[in-house]
Amino acid sequence: MTQTAPIPRPPTRSLGDRAFSLLIWGGLAALLVAGFRGAEIGKMGSLFAGGANMRALGAEFIRPNFADWRLYVAHMWLTIQMALWGTALAMIIAIPLGLAAARNLSPIWIQQPARRLLDVLRSVPDLVVGAIFVVAVGLGPFAGVMALAVNTGGVLGKLFSEAVEAIEPGPVEAVRATGAAPLQQIVWGVMPQVAPLWTSYALYRFESNARAATVLSLIGAGGIGQDVFDSINSFAFDQTSAIVIVIVIAVSAIDLISQLIRTRLL
Repeated sequence: MTQTAPIPRPPTRSLGDRAFSLLIWGGLAALLVAGFRGAEIGKMGSLFAGGANMRALGAEFIRPNFADWRLYVAHMWLTIQMALWGTALAMIIAIPLGLAAARNLSPIWIQQPARRLLDVLRSVPDLVVGAIFVVAVGLGPFAGVMALAVNTGGVLGKLFSEAVEAIEPGPVEAVRATGAAPLQQIVWGVMPQVAPLWTSYALYRFESNARAATVLSLIGAGGIGQDVFDSINSFAFDQTSAIVIVIVIAVSAIDLISQLIRTRLL
């Protein structure tokens, strides 16, 4: 008879690991309970209490009014342009700061200030940054572009630095062994490894910015978001439905194109 191999025992976790996991999940549960009243979760039932209002809203939403569809498409195109330029300018911000914030490339006296600057850029909401630029440059899409660029630059810089920290050191060491300067080491040893991932991150943020740009209309940054708010304020929910459909189609098209590009790069 052939002897069967003994069944390996399942991996066990130490008491300290289990206690740490319990502390983390227990703390999360405690925070949710503590925030129940502050977040007004008790009002969940009001979503279903106003049945007549919801039926009236739904009746108009299922009959979208595309009378001004050319205007909606033009404003959606403006919103996409804002997102495109906001993402492009964010890349200009993120690439040098992302390299400077990487632990395996920069000394700590450069790395830490770069990290703190990235923290500042991504911690300030788009609307706040946009309002500041509205004061500086006036109403219009440029204020929205700059708001997207600042916030997205902070987010991409953080992601770019983490991608650099995860690279294989071998190619960099091989380039260094040829006597290359630090900038040449980055160009030939670092960039080929991170470029596909960086592009994927940038495309994802472009998709996000196409949605975020609609909200920036609240502070007068232009785009299709202004049409959304105007139709809601005038209770023209059939127009709101048409605008939402235009936004969904545009964002879905951006997602499909971005996915196609990412599959070719990764």
